[in-house]
Amino acid sequence: MPTTARTAPSATTTGVTLHPAAGPADAPGSSGFWVVGAVLVLLMLSSSVPSALYVLYQQEWGLSSGMITVVFALYAVTVLAGLLLFGSLSDTLGRRPVLAAGLVLAIVSMGLFASAEGLGLLLAARAVQGLAVGLATGAMGAALLELAPRSRPALGAQVNSAGPTVGIGLGGIGAGLLVQYAPAPTVLTYLLLVGAFAVSLVGVARMAESAPGRAGGSGGRDGSAPGGSGGPGGGAPGGGRFKITPHRIHIPAAVRGRFAVLILTIVAVWSVGGFYLSLGPHLALSLLESANYLVGGATVALLAGAATAAQLLLGRTEALRTAVLGLFGLLGGLALVLLALALGSAPVFLVATAVLGAGWGAAFLGSFRALSALAEPAHRGELTAAVYVFAYLAMSVPAVLAGLLTNIHGLHRTSVGFMATVAAVCALALVATLRLAARNRTQGSTA
Repeated sequence: MPTTARTAPSATTTGVTLHPAAGPADAPGSSGFWVVGAVLVLLMLSSSVPSALYVLYQQEWGLSSGMITVVFALYAVTVLAGLLLFGSLSDTLGRRPVLAAGLVLAIVSMGLFASAEGLGLLLAARAVQGLAVGLATGAMGAALLELAPRSRPALGAQVNSAGPTVGIGLGGIGAGLLVQYAPAPTVLTYLLLVGAFAVSLVGVARMAESAPGRAGGSGGRDGSAPGGSGGPGGGAPGGGRFKITPHRIHIPAAVRGRFAVLILTIVAVWSVGGFYLSLGPHLALSLLESANYLVGGATVALLAGAATAAQLLLGRTEALRTAVLGLFGLLGGLALVLLALALGSAPVFLVATAVLGAGWGAAFLGSFRALSALAEPAHRGELTAAVYVFAYLAMSVPAVLAGLLTNIHGLHRTSVGFMATVAAVCALALVATLRLAARNRTQGSTA
């Protein structure tokens, strides 16, 4: 999640300490800034690639929908583990070595995907991929804010916000194209990503270190090569040592009521996201009665693209107002999905996905910003850790349940029940959020 917006739980709110870099490192057009932005997009792109391939895995390996959602959920759980365990590690070791370690893990995961011939390696690949994303997320978010050009200080937050959804969308459409038109897509797709990650690793090795107190940090700011031992990982920062400090999960008693209201929106948002990223492509192919695998990837891209557009458009809107607009969008999108399922209409489903995506992006943007404002800065990381737990559990557990129910009742009936249930949660969240907004206006607060 971002400090103010994101579509996937990640980044700058993981407790890392942010310090603007000085000198050439934050000059307009700084190469380090764009390297980190590219790594962010690439990691999110790679995370959505399997979604477009799930249908192919089901056909080739005979996997059930329930097992596909277990594979998806394993990724969400390992991302959460990586965030909670390693989210602030780059404060100790520096941004560069942590980013480099995340990229090495990502390359390993791509190799596992490419060599997978059954469920075992697919699960292993998804788990390693989740750890890679969880490890790199805190460092990426901090580095983007620290390396943002002086002339455009808001650019770091903007890339943090839009990068994940741009990556998810590109991954969906790119993988769909490769599955449909390229040879050996379950191998070629991942080999291409290995190459992209290797190039990114070279870029990270050459970029300036932006974390304060690093042995080579000040050197990076005056243009010399950062790091103490010559590679992306150099020496320990200022004598620092490798130390894993898990995030404490705590919700202050004074804000638990407001937290409970706002977390309903997080649960609804990521329940929808988990469903679309695991079973959405299969549902799209079924409704469109198509054998073109590009359709599945395009569905993910449409959802993510609409979410990105909504977040960019509503970036300056007050948090609770944004959340309310997003919840209306979610309800409208869910109603259209239910209509599409009732009519068996592919065009209605595509419109529904776009509306749902816009609501998804806005609801998450608003609710996350409002949640971040509940705690004092010194305790914000603890509260954010709690948000991560709810978000990733909402992303994984309902998707697994939907997959298991699909094995029993079929995809169509399960989708109807799932969307109706999430709509009920959205309606409850909308009523509660409107009441919270009214109470805040009465008290002169804008949450």
